[in-house]
Amino acid sequence: MNQFLQIHPETPQKRLISQAVEVIRQGGVIAYPTDSGYALGCSLGEKRAVESIKRLRELDDKHNFTLVCADLSEIGTYAKVDNMVFRLLKAHTPGPYTFILNATNEVPRLLLHPKRRSIGVRVPSHPIARALIDELGMPLMSVTLIPPGEELAMTDPEEIRERFGHQLALVIDGGACSLEPTTVVDLRELPPVVLRRGKGDPTPFE
Repeated sequence: MNQFLQIHPETPQKRLISQAVEVIRQGGVIAYPTDSGYALGCSLGEKRAVESIKRLRELDDKHNFTLVCADLSEIGTYAKVDNMVFRLLKAHTPGPYTFILNATNEVPRLLLHPKRRSIGVRVPSHPIARALIDELGMPLMSVTLIPPGEELAMTDPEEIRERFGHQLALVIDGGACSLEPTTVVDLRELPPVVLRRGKGDPTPFE
């Protein structure tokens, strides 16, 4: 039976965040709220958890996983960031954007596209997501919780528990989230390319 924690969406209880992070450290897959729908998360490089997420989402090896980071300096550890890209990231983080960048050697190979050494990175603004990565002390490997065959992220924790609870170690109930996924921007070459329009305003990148 999976765990179900009700965590306050604006002032997350530290005790409950610590419980959730312990689940992550033990290799569990969690569902948690972000500023753009619910997401699935696990520890960086936890192979069994990553494979579990791929099965749940029915993802192939070409899917770009996202590292949910605490700040720009953490992004710089896992992705190659020059001065121009740094300025773009600084202006639009935290927020509902996912940026595709070239990965550094710190990123586990199982998270990378088989032909392109690229990785998604983002800095969320949702208090629960931020509390999780602060407590974890490293990025959370993450993908948006979009059920197979559907186009929108799940936003209701009770529905997530009902549909996928048996496949997850923990569902965090942080209340309802935005329906829109993140806006995805490829920053590997400039000018940027908007790959998906979502909650974040794509105009600055077009």
